Amino acid sequence: MLEPEPATDMDRGVKAVAFDRAAVRLGGHVVWRDVSLEVTGGQFVAILGPNGAGKSTLLKALLGIVPLSAGSVQVFDRPVRRGNDEVGYLPQRRRFDPDLRIRAVDLVRLGLDGGQWGVPLPSRSKRERVEDMIALVGATAYAQRPVGELSGGEQQRILIAQALVSGARMLMLDEPLESLDLNNQQAISELIRGICQRQGVTVLLVAHDVNPILPFVDRVVYVAGGHVVSGTPAEVIRTETLTRLYGAPVEVLTTSDGRIVVVGQHEPVSYHSDH
Repeated sequence: MLEPEPATDMDRGVKAVAFDRAAVRLGGHVVWRDVSLEVTGGQFVAILGPNGAGKSTLLKALLGIVPLSAGSVQVFDRPVRRGNDEVGYLPQRRRFDPDLRIRAVDLVRLGLDGGQWGVPLPSRSKRERVEDMIALVGATAYAQRPVGELSGGEQQRILIAQALVSGARMLMLDEPLESLDLNNQQAISELIRGICQRQGVTVLLVAHDVNPILPFVDRVVYVAGGHVVSGTPAEVIRTETLTRLYGAPVEVLTTSDGRIVVVGQHEPVSYHSDH
């Protein structure tokens, strides 16, 4: 199997994601429809919206896990397919068991050897690649420790390194900030932003609260009411845009401490997770 080329600055400006009049129907229910949007290589994109709107489904359509019922979708100008090594994916998860003894470095190495049969052969190039990715996410100091002993933020860094180690050009993260405190949410968001800028990796991140990531993202994809809108945060997270998306009165408020809250006929939607 050919290994994918690592993400580089050459990915900047390419069409990393392209939905064209796409729709998904699950169990007779239309999750979203008539979705047309593009993501440029090297961008940090937040996928937002209320509980059950279909944010995770958007990622799964890009992974080839959920088929479209209409339209088309491409990743790096090619039809989506399952098992695409150019795409690293972190699904929703809970924390690792505290008794898990596998070392953090070995967990990252699984991103290279996990799909191979038998005992992986030692390789200097693989070892250096693993060390480079661990350094990239700032985890060198605890790479030899059992992953079960690490904090939630440290574990998340290790998982990002694992997703990138095979040379992924795109990283899809489903609720990576959930259960982390505010400082760790912002630190992980800043780390991801740096990976986009330095490595040219395209990142799609599903989040239930826009506030920790707002200073770092380039674009926002907002999913609600069976529809999707995309643009810069200033274009999307505004009263007029979200009212049109929901088809009902919605108001975007800024609190005294600078946090954004989206309210309307629904409960506040900035704080809900997707399933």
